[in-house]
Amino acid sequence: MQSHSPTTPFGRRSLTLAHVASHMVATERPPEKIVHKWKIFHAICTARPRLGVSERALSVLNALLTFHPETALTGEDELIVFPSNHQLSRRAHGMPASTLRRHLAVLVDAGLIVRRDSPNGKRYARKDNAGEIELAFGFDLSPLVVRSEEFEGLAADIEAEARALKLVRERITLCRRDIAKMIATGIEEGVPTRRAGQGPADWQEVHAAFRAMVAQIPRTATRQELEPIADELSQLADDVLNLLETHIKSKNPSANESHSERHIQNSNTEALTDLEPCLPKGRAAGAEPRPQPSRVAESSYPLGMVLSACPDIVDYAKGGISNWRDFLATAAVVRSMLGISPSAWEEAQTVLGEMQAAVVVACILQRGTTIRSAGGYLRGLTRKAEVGEFSLGPILMSQINSRLHEKRTA
Repeated sequence: MQSHSPTTPFGRRSLTLAHVASHMVATERPPEKIVHKWKIFHAICTARPRLGVSERALSVLNALLTFHPETALTGEDELIVFPSNHQLSRRAHGMPASTLRRHLAVLVDAGLIVRRDSPNGKRYARKDNAGEIELAFGFDLSPLVVRSEEFEGLAADIEAEARALKLVRERITLCRRDIAKMIATGIEEGVPTRRAGQGPADWQEVHAAFRAMVAQIPRTATRQELEPIADELSQLADDVLNLLETHIKSKNPSANESHSERHIQNSNTEALTDLEPCLPKGRAAGAEPRPQPSRVAESSYPLGMVLSACPDIVDYAKGGISNWRDFLATAAVVRSMLGISPSAWEEAQTVLGEMQAAVVVACILQRGTTIRSAGGYLRGLTRKAEVGEFSLGPILMSQINSRLHEKRTA
């Protein structure tokens, strides 16, 4: 057991008050204290953002811990490890010596290890006649024992914050799905939204409010930023559900629950049947069937590519979108939510074809509030298509590239 522990670094490295504080911490470890070195290392990895160390620095700390022969770090044993730069570099997966020195300095400055430099700066140990180490120079792991509770507390706080963030994200996702599907049901069933002069004017206004809330969600957000948005979406979901429930009660004031359930299911089935693009009696009653040749060019874009570019439309599908039939039915619902008039929709289907018109509607929905007038935007694209100046491919690629950029910057 060495009687004096050096506190000053070798060579040009300066001594700071933080280093002196780390030395003081290292001398205060209780003799009876025992910690599991890998458990405390995992806690440090979790608490890394609060400690101000990088992943590379932690890989160096991991290598240092492997040079201590015991799994338990105690308050009685000497905790100085003294590997050479070559040995340490090899344990750190071949990290260059210059990079190694830089990350060792980070660990020292963070107070995770204490430097015990020899007179010549080398790391080594002197043994007595019995073969026991009596003097060692290298890196002292004592702060890991003394500060173990601190590291575990930081790790627990970060894990709790991560769980809370995950819960609020799940809450937002559920609200978005519920609101989208309930709005779709309200439009299909013709549910009125104005009650005794109160409430929004129409479902387009409800949908616009919903999209405005969604547009507030940042790409990378903290729990504190997401909670107010989650509250707003929850309130809107409750309001929309109340509209649907009030409508059900007004239509069937004396019906029992089972009768109401059968009525809703039958209504939904009829609504989906009306939305099928192959049946001319759906949205545009009496309209002639669309010519089939235009669908040949439209089918060149895979459904997976379209959904990758415009994933928000899936929120409005009754049971998901697994084929073009589902996609066309959902686009017909979204068209009404966006406030696109039947005449603009019919004209777009005539010029662009059913599939291309549906894809354009999905793109308009994806762009959200950046398009002020969905109907005007669709009419403009229809005019371009009439003179041969419209191509759907660049629009889809622009949407896909935009989403990829969002993922990279998130």
